Amino acid sequence: MFQDEARFGRMNIPRRCWAPHGCRPTVPCQLVREYTFLFAAVCPDDGALVSLLLPEVGTPFMSYFLSEVSRRYPRENILMVMDRAGWHIARSLIVPDNIRFIWLPPYSPECNPVEHLWDEVREKWFGNRVFLSLDAVENTLVDAMVHLENNPEQVKQSCAFPWAVNISLNAT
Repeated sequence: MFQDEARFGRMNIPRRCWAPHGCRPTVPCQLVREYTFLFAAVCPDDGALVSLLLPEVGTPFMSYFLSEVSRRYPRENILMVMDRAGWHIARSLIVPDNIRFIWLPPYSPECNPVEHLWDEVREKWFGNRVFLSLDAVENTLVDAMVHLENNPEQVKQSCAFPWAVNISLNAT
């Protein structure tokens, strides 16, 4: 599985959109600095996805996320590919017995298929939307992740590129 976390919030970036010829669309925009964080682990080979919405990033939250992945796959030996964020390598991180880590090269987010999942969520669920509260952001994220967790084929299409599948297949 590949793991990553992303920040989502009320500050939005206008995106391209379709409009009738000759019509310039108006897109709402806001600069409200309220955020929440989404943790995810994906298997690009079969589209399996585990996600968790948490208020912050840090070692306790990463430990909690790893325990959730382990709880969902208790009989699997999981090889987790991820970056070396401070909370991923902290000595106080609690790693379940069935999870082992492989580290991505430094400064290489393009090597992590989960980044494609973030693009998908931002484009399809957050594009050109203004949220009136952080609760609305969280509700949208929950809807997006429930949809994706229930549609492994869509996750595979977003996240599976040849070398990622080769890594996951060779690890089993």
